[in-house]
Amino acid sequence: MSTPGPSHLKAHSGAAASHRKVAEDENFIPFRKRAIISLCAQRLPEEERAAFREFAEILSSLLHHRFRSRIESVKSAYHVLNPSLDMRQVINFDAADREAAQKQLERDLIELAEQANFTRIDDAELQRAFDEKGLIKVKLDVDMDDIDSVMLFSRGQLHRQRTEKQLFGLRSKEIKFLSYGKVLIYVRFKDESHFADRDVDDLPCTPGATIVKLFENVPRHDVEMLFPNVRVGMRTIDKLLIGVPAIVSGIVIIVTRLIASLGLLLLLIAFWLGVRDEEVELNQAALVTIGAGLAAVGGFAFKQFNSFKNRKIQFMKALSENLYFRNLDNDTGVFFHLLDAAEEAEVKEAVLAYHFLRASDRPLTAEELDERIESWFTDAFDSRFDFDVEDGIRKLREFDLIEESNEGQFTAVELSEGKRRMSAMWDELFQYEQVDSAELSSPRSSTIQQASPG
Repeated sequence: MSTPGPSHLKAHSGAAASHRKVAEDENFIPFRKRAIISLCAQRLPEEERAAFREFAEILSSLLHHRFRSRIESVKSAYHVLNPSLDMRQVINFDAADREAAQKQLERDLIELAEQANFTRIDDAELQRAFDEKGLIKVKLDVDMDDIDSVMLFSRGQLHRQRTEKQLFGLRSKEIKFLSYGKVLIYVRFKDESHFADRDVDDLPCTPGATIVKLFENVPRHDVEMLFPNVRVGMRTIDKLLIGVPAIVSGIVIIVTRLIASLGLLLLLIAFWLGVRDEEVELNQAALVTIGAGLAAVGGFAFKQFNSFKNRKIQFMKALSENLYFRNLDNDTGVFFHLLDAAEEAEVKEAVLAYHFLRASDRPLTAEELDERIESWFTDAFDSRFDFDVEDGIRKLREFDLIEESNEGQFTAVELSEGKRRMSAMWDELFQYEQVDSAELSSPRSSTIQQASPG
């Protein structure tokens, strides 16, 4: 098995093991956007709840508009690399276009993954998945030499356990393991020149292809099964389960069926080579003995080949079932998923930052705001995470929803004022240049030129 090296993987910020449901060093808030808005609204007086929900709705709409424009950039870049079969192309893209699209796609992917609170999986963590025993009872091989670049991201670390049968079902054991809530994988394979000396039909991947996939509930030690060029192999125990019975059966066949046939065959060979002078008589009984021996050997070989083949089919089925029930999205759909997750994360961070600033009886520093939000989730829901307070404050600044003192303390504007400011921003999103009515009535405008017959 080829193992990943620094040239294939990019570094990430680290993901320390945790004994809680979600790792404390993750920025991911394990609550839906609607749940966060409702939880914050419930902490307000009854007469303010409707206004707060309206405030959150306007804020969500503004952030949604921002993300809407980004999906077009992602779709355009991905279309250059993997054009849809049901879409006609009006531009022929060359190598330079594809390279530029690849870089743009990778930049967008990294940015969206970070905004959706995904964490990069580094070389060491991936190497551990390759080296350590996984939960799936299949040997997996990944040829990293075929891959030009790869990026993996995870979000949400869950400590789980399951009952595993051992000693052919005679004993059970509780297995504890770490599982990723979601795993995003991006793989770009090397071009055709790298596979020039190999049969293309036998390749598990398409040369030069770019693969983007999203999975859920992936055990940390089984991450390698997500690679699109993974191959199923046999563990030592599987080889023994097939090999030992095959050896025993082979010895029995040799002793009971093949010895008599081998004796006749050896005498014939010796006579043909001139080592033996006495002619060997081949009567019907001798021919039947030889035929029975050869048939027994042929049947034994065929049976062992089928056993090996069926075992491998079982392994491939186990791998396919694991991937089928864990796969969330593929290709362009992954970016829509990321955009939605990133948008939700942005809204949750902004709503929480605004609510706790407004609920405070005094201005707060970023550190105080961060501590109050994290403490609330810990005390009320036993949920621990690293709230990205800087990102929350940044969004409130952009929408002019907070005021900052010279001492670095923040105060939130009132609900009515916040709604008014955001409504004005929304109105300014669709400001178009006024066109003179006389120009519109003209058969030719300055922006639309009629093509000449030539």
